[in-house]
Amino acid sequence: MKLLDGKMVSEQILDEIKDEVARLKKENKKIPHLAVILVGNNPASETYVSAKIKACERVGFESSLIRLSDAIDEPELLQKIEELNNDEMIDGLIVQSPLPKQISSAKVINAISPLKDVDGFHPENLGRMALNMPGFVPATPFGVLQLIERYNIPTAGKHCVVLGRSHLAGLPMSLLMMRNATPGNSTVTVCHSQTVDLKRYTLQADILIVATGQIETVTADMVKEGAVVIDIGISRISDPSKKSGYRLCGDVKFDEVAPKCSYITPVPGGVGPMTIASLLMNTLTGVKRNNK
Repeated sequence: MKLLDGKMVSEQILDEIKDEVARLKKENKKIPHLAVILVGNNPASETYVSAKIKACERVGFESSLIRLSDAIDEPELLQKIEELNNDEMIDGLIVQSPLPKQISSAKVINAISPLKDVDGFHPENLGRMALNMPGFVPATPFGVLQLIERYNIPTAGKHCVVLGRSHLAGLPMSLLMMRNATPGNSTVTVCHSQTVDLKRYTLQADILIVATGQIETVTADMVKEGAVVIDIGISRISDPSKKSGYRLCGDVKFDEVAPKCSYITPVPGGVGPMTIASLLMNTLTGVKRNNK
C-alpha cells in the first residue's frame, strides 16, 4: 500500500507556480490576483480562506479578502460580485461557502464571470468540462486528477466507481474520469444514496473515488484487493484525546481499508491540500489568458 500524499504533491505544484510567477515578473507581465469574498465569520470558512490567502502569499500571487456581514442581502452581494467581475486586476474570484440562508448559492455561482470562476462551479465551465473544452475545472476534482497523474496511476480501461453525485465533486469527477484524455478513458459507474446493493459495485472498482460526505461509510469488505481508493470527504468528529477536542476523518474507514489498497489518500493530507493547489493553478491559467 502506498499513500497518495497530497501534501507533498501540492508543495511541488506550489513551487512550480512560484517559479512561473517569478518568470511573469521578470517579463513585466501581470501577476495573478485572487479575490475571495467571505460572508460572515464561520470558523471553518475562516480556516479555509486563511489557507488560500497564505498559499497566494507563498507563490507570489496578489490577493484580496473582502469580508462582508452575514446580514448582507442578496442584491448587495451580487452587486459586489459584479464589481469584481469588471475589475481587470482580478483574475480569479471565489465566494466562500456556506452562505447565509437569505442568499441563493445558485444565484451567486451564476453571477461570477466564467472567466474568473476559478472554483469551476459556473454552468458554463461545467459544460466546457463535460465537452472536454478549455475552461476552469472544479478545484477538488482537478486536484484528484493531479494526484492520479503525478503518481502515474493507469486509468485507461479501468473500472472507476464514484460514490456521490454532487456538482462540487462526484458529478465532475465521473465526467473527468470517462473523458478521452489522460487521466481518463475509464469505464465509470456513479453510485449515490438511492443505489441498491452498493457493495456489489464498489467491489468491482479498480479505482474507487468517494465523495458522499458520510463519515467512514466505506469499509474493508466493500473494497477489492489492489484497488486505488481516493477519499474526498473530510469531517470533524469529537476526540477528547486531541488538544483541539476533535479529529478529522474521511468517508473511508482508513485503518481497515488501507491494507487492501495499492494506493489510498489519507485524511487529512490527501485531497484537501490538492484543492488549494488546483485553485491556484486555475488562477494562473486565468492570468495567462489575460496577459494574452
